[in-house]
Amino acid sequence: MKAKTKIQKEVIGLSRKMHKLSDIQKRYAFEHCFEHLAHRNAKNVITCMECGHVWNGGSELADTLLGVVCPHCGKRLEFVVGRKRVYKEKDYFSIITTCKQYQVIRYFSVQCVRKVGLPADFSIFEVAQRWISPDGVSTTVARKRGFSFVYYDLWIPESKMEIRTNQGHYVYDISPACYYPKQRFAKEIIRNGFDGCFHGMKPYDLFMAILNNPKHETLLKSRQIPLLYHTLHSPDKLMRYWDSVKICIRNNYTILDGSIWCDYIDMLRHAGKDIRNAHYVCPANLKEAHDKLVEKRNKENHQKKVMDAKSHDEEYRKKKGKFFGLVFTDGTIKIRVLESVVEFMEEGSELHHCVYANKYYEKDNSLIFSATIEGIRMETIEVSLSKMQIVQCRGKHNGISHYHDQIMQLMKDNICKISARMSA
Repeated sequence: MKAKTKIQKEVIGLSRKMHKLSDIQKRYAFEHCFEHLAHRNAKNVITCMECGHVWNGGSELADTLLGVVCPHCGKRLEFVVGRKRVYKEKDYFSIITTCKQYQVIRYFSVQCVRKVGLPADFSIFEVAQRWISPDGVSTTVARKRGFSFVYYDLWIPESKMEIRTNQGHYVYDISPACYYPKQRFAKEIIRNGFDGCFHGMKPYDLFMAILNNPKHETLLKSRQIPLLYHTLHSPDKLMRYWDSVKICIRNNYTILDGSIWCDYIDMLRHAGKDIRNAHYVCPANLKEAHDKLVEKRNKENHQKKVMDAKSHDEEYRKKKGKFFGLVFTDGTIKIRVLESVVEFMEEGSELHHCVYANKYYEKDNSLIFSATIEGIRMETIEVSLSKMQIVQCRGKHNGISHYHDQIMQLMKDNICKISARMSA
């Protein structure tokens, strides 16, 4: 795309003058983007997949429990066992820097090819840059990439770094495996409350939020990080709770869980309570106060709730019917889409949370799944249809089950199937 605006012309000119990666930066990317592997064969011969060194292993149990260090290159290695002899991995590396008045985030595609008996072969090239002006205007410079419903990293290395749009199938919201530790930040970013910590948020999303939304800037400066994290991609939603947020800030009350607190305020509003009263909006035990309101709402007449739920089924089916039938399983855990509003009610009642009470079935941008083991509900999962990301995964009383990590991994492994249904 040809640069048209004044900012785009300035950005593309500055982009062409950016420094190439140094050898130190490349080594850091190769070191931190991938695990370091060791291959063990049936004869207990160990091969370092980093340098290719081969030696006879000791006790298999001790090596597995304590790990192993390559006697040649000195790297601590993780074991892979089997007949597979070639391993290919691909991920992203990022550098956060500045150029003139712009905050710049650079993204590099890193690939590693490992073959048993040979040193690892690494390659790296730049794929995208996000330029943020002091007033929060974003410009993307990136290479072309192939289109796929499943993969977003089909970059074309021969293509030029040009101005690109960040919409539709060409979204450049990249999640790197690691960031280079030496970072530079624009003075406007620091002025708006940033102290060098991203608190689990993507740097680009955080920078854009605090530059474009004074409320997000206020949340960062007042250290209301969980609420900032929860509302980062929905600034309009924050307006709904802002009067209560100001009460929290005024009373030096820290919101420990943004999602639960917002649900709690919604239930206070439904119950007719004063959401500008510190007595209600600043509970000493947020989870306990939230659960009491959930329990109270769940004690409503069951038959009335069933009839009311059924009355919403047709509308819910129109919105989400294309996803019905989606089931993922690893043999133990089964994850499926909730296919009726009655199921939302049963899910909320059994797990004692607010997936039904707060009408998650009406959220256009959310798809709700239930994870079960042998028919017993373990956790409820909310997936953002715009970001194709897991928003939250909560078990009984908004806690997590013993299978939480397995459920999250199974969901992540199959999230591409949701994309396929969207385009069907």
